[in-house]
Amino acid sequence: MRANRLVDDDLPFIVERDSGVPLAVQVADGLRRAATTGALRGGDRLPSSRELANRLGVSRTVVTAAYDQLHAEGWLDGRHGSGTYLTAAPAPVGVQTGGPERPDPLAGLLDLGAGAPSIEAIDPAAWRRAWRAASDRMPLIRKDRRGETDYREAVAEHLLRHRGLGAGSGTTVLATAGTSAAAGELAAALLRPGDVVAIEDPGYQRAAGAFRAAGMRPVPVPVDAEGLRVELLPEDAGLVYCTPAHQFPLGARMPAARRVELIEFARRTGALVVEDDYDGELRYDTAPLPLLATLAPDVVVHLGTTSKILTPTLGIGWLVADPAIAAAVLAHRELTGTGPAPAGQQVVAELARHGDLARHLRRLRRDMPARRALVVDELRGRGLDVRGDDAGSHVFVPLATPEQEDRAVAAARERGVHLDALARHHLGARHTFGIALGYAALPAAELPGAVRSAGAALGRVVEWSA
Repeated sequence: MRANRLVDDDLPFIVERDSGVPLAVQVADGLRRAATTGALRGGDRLPSSRELANRLGVSRTVVTAAYDQLHAEGWLDGRHGSGTYLTAAPAPVGVQTGGPERPDPLAGLLDLGAGAPSIEAIDPAAWRRAWRAASDRMPLIRKDRRGETDYREAVAEHLLRHRGLGAGSGTTVLATAGTSAAAGELAAALLRPGDVVAIEDPGYQRAAGAFRAAGMRPVPVPVDAEGLRVELLPEDAGLVYCTPAHQFPLGARMPAARRVELIEFARRTGALVVEDDYDGELRYDTAPLPLLATLAPDVVVHLGTTSKILTPTLGIGWLVADPAIAAAVLAHRELTGTGPAPAGQQVVAELARHGDLARHLRRLRRDMPARRALVVDELRGRGLDVRGDDAGSHVFVPLATPEQEDRAVAAARERGVHLDALARHHLGARHTFGIALGYAALPAAELPGAVRSAGAALGRVVEWSA
């Protein structure tokens, strides 16, 4: 097996040309591994793409693709005129999922937290083929701030086929660096510092963080069994952020009447509605409801991401908006020099080009119902209340008090399982308690045992309180 070892001890990894793994993936994996093991530390300056390519004996395109991927994941920081530096290492995939960093380590635990995707469902051959094709592209002189053309075309086809959203002359598709990045861009481009942004509570705290970082004032709005409570929205909200397809983390599905109510609020007050289509591709026993963006493209921006259908490590998503809104976002990108990295977009475009993305979605829709049934049968068989099971890849088990949450998490940990309590998903005062239990990320062989342990822990807590 032919390999090139880096001569610099600060970069201790090898590139294996006949391993079957694309060279760009090997370079990115090697740098991640060096960062997580401590061989590289935050603030370390990396070689230029040309220098590293020469030392590895690979093309500069390979290293550029790897650097772009690591930039998108948040591992690298490019400083104008001074090179590329390693940032503080992000948490591994599957540890940071639906919200801010979890305070307790998950080493040795089977993670049933909400928000992580099914990596096991990805076809390794298709994944390698897409990365290989992406790494064969020549480097760009400058990236298109709208996103790669073939990626945006693939997104438009995906939305039309799987979500019923036609991105025609009345709307514009932009690539994004993910949902929270897009939320922050929209706020910075369209609102003024200090403006009110209404956000579901409990809800997606990374979005709240993005709004706050953009200078906005996030205001929590309670949710119920039908999603965001529109009657409680502040009249001065400049933007309303919601997850109507499968509310994160309670799993509520916003019915048609409330969707209309939300649109009427937006038109009456001038607020912009941001529709995060969380879990929108995974629907089970009920027909999909029309997207907010199809009902009112003039006041709704539609956001999506590859984080749940593929992997968050691609660091990309999409935004569908009125052309004037898209133009404002592009002006903001031009002013700040920001925008999504091309590498992940190129991978998704290649997956779509060969039909692998569509096959992957079919595989998910075939595999997830069996996982859901396993979880629901186990939990309901123990007399537990299970909600939000008609979509997505997590369910919600309500509990009565924060003390019950704490006991459930502790009892599950004793059995080697991590449970995701609602405490970390609240922005305002706690008013809902329970566990958001994800079932996509664990390998199929490990899921049944983990779910039995979780059911035993939750059942024990409920029995104690009876």
